[in-house]
Amino acid sequence: MRKKMIWALGVLLVLSGAAFGALCYLAGSPRDAYGMVRYALPHMKLGNLKAGDQAPDFEAVALDGETRVRLYDRIGQRPLVLVFGSYT
Repeated sequence: MRKKMIWALGVLLVLSGAAFGALCYLAGSPRDAYGMVRYALPHMKLGNLKAGDQAPDFEAVALDGETRVRLYDRIGQRPLVLVFGSYT
């Protein structure tokens, strides 16, 4: 019985390592994979937005790291462009 438990634990560790390796490859690096698992996956949800629908409100932190910005506070004042990505 103990031998089977050790074998099952070994298989689980190998499969977990393979899954993490695949995730690192898809995300780009171990750091990005950790960030995706830690921050993105818990907040993912399927939506039903269609072209022409109003964007959902959200709050984000500005580049200074302290100021909070809400989307609905900015709509209608000036043209608004949202860029979700990295140029580094």
